[in-house]
Amino acid sequence: MPAPVLDQPVPRAGQPAKAARDATRAFLSRAAQVRPPVRSSNADSVLLVVSELVTNALRYTRGPCALRLELHGDHLEICVTDTSPCPPRPRPPHTDGTGGWGWLLISHLTTHVRIEPTPEGGKAICARSPW
Repeated sequence: MPAPVLDQPVPRAGQPAKAARDATRAFLSRAAQVRPPVRSSNADSVLLVVSELVTNALRYTRGPCALRLELHGDHLEICVTDTSPCPPRPRPPHTDGTGGWGWLLISHLTTHVRIEPTPEGGKAICARSPW
């Protein structure tokens, strides 16, 4: 069975974060058939990272975004593209519920994060999550 890949746009209408999580769950199910995760909690970490990246792409940009997931040897590559060339600006976490936890969470749950420009003038944020 070939390594699974998910490459799809994320709709801005309806419940985009839920749509991304649902697509990720289906992908993770296929990935587990190819190679089970080292820890069962790895799937939950991937879902959380996808939710954060997609939510931020939709919150801080006006255009479309897309989700790409790919199974590699010992990790999953999670990439979310959007239309803004601006990199994320980490901010201090707030205990009053107003945010600031996303980038800290992504950094904690992944082993490597990179930000690349896209040919269309936006960016791709790609993170490796253990699998």
